[in-house]
Amino acid sequence: MAQNWFVYLINDWDQVLQTTLVMSRGNDSDRKTSTLRHGLNDVAPGTSAKIELLPDEVLGFTNEYLLTFFADGKLYDKTFVFEPYSVKEELAQELPVMEESGVMAK
Repeated sequence: MAQNWFVYLINDWDQVLQTTLVMSRGNDSDRKTSTLRHGLNDVAPGTSAKIELLPDEVLGFTNEYLLTFFADGKLYDKTFVFEPYSVKEELAQELPVMEESGVMAK
């Protein structure tokens, strides 16, 4: 029986993430996933937004999430990475904002 893993954006800042966009992609040595784009609009402080399901077939890939948003009149961007096989129950911890456990991207 497979464990379903979902990717969330957690806003633990004290301000709204405006016009939030996330691009996701994954790859290993000889394969890659489709590049997906997710428009999340505004993400309020102290909340989370579901991005996508992370299927078992890509847990061995390097999975990247490129985040772009506006806050305080400035454009921000950051890349979060799940290294191959880093998403597993043994590495789960309590997540900020959410009352769930999960694995945080670096």
